[in-house]
Amino acid sequence: MPIPEDVTGYEIDKDVQQELQSLPKGLAEDVAKNLVMVARLIDEDPEGAYGYSRVALRLASRVAAVREAAGFAAYANQKYNEALAEFRAARRMTGNVELWPVMADCERGLGRPEKALDMAGAPDVNKLDKAGQVEMRLVAAGARRDMGQLDAAIVTLQSPELASNSVQPWTARLRYAYADALLAAGREDEAREWFAKAVESDKDGSTDASDRLAELDGVEFVDAFDDSDDSDDEGAPSAAGLDTEDDEDDEDEEDDEDDEVRDAK
Repeated sequence: MPIPEDVTGYEIDKDVQQELQSLPKGLAEDVAKNLVMVARLIDEDPEGAYGYSRVALRLASRVAAVREAAGFAAYANQKYNEALAEFRAARRMTGNVELWPVMADCERGLGRPEKALDMAGAPDVNKLDKAGQVEMRLVAAGARRDMGQLDAAIVTLQSPELASNSVQPWTARLRYAYADALLAAGREDEAREWFAKAVESDKDGSTDASDRLAELDGVEFVDAFDDSDDSDDEGAPSAAGLDTEDDEDDEDEEDDEDDEVRDAK
């Protein structure tokens, strides 16, 4: 796949660059460039990112960072079985537990929420940092919802991190998930409160909490720049309509003149 000229390969994380040093220089540069493209496209063009990840995987399948990138690209394309295999390979290579939550979420994607819950209770969770533990909690709550256990999902999300007033990178998503679970359980007033809290903490727009809040408040957004034909027809009277009325008046005047001519005869 073509690589844009502005991509050098040095844009990737230094730790990944260090991993690639085990490869011949030319090969390392090619792999690095493909990994840059994966990171660049994964949000806006998941299919494109997946293509670049497959190239990197073909070039350097024994590099953990490559397997991890391939896993995330597959995950973004909902190829959960493939993603899980790549994450497991990366974990075997590094012994790192950071991928544990996303591996559990792959189990959810494969229709195995019970397996995700088992992973949420595994000793590996205790080795995760705070962000990883919050992510695991989100996955576990999602698994509960998959199983129709709405009340259990709500309880799963109730935590010191949720109650904290400090805003962390995970705060908006945690509050949003809690609000969504409350709404699914029919607790609309509480859901509105937590969607509002999610909006307060969502500085980078990572959720659609503001839209959900507006929906609960019954706010409808109208496109002020909509220039469709329908909007024109429903607005001011058309020129054709005005001309029609004038024509009708002219026709009435002509009929009156004809009547006068006939009377004179």
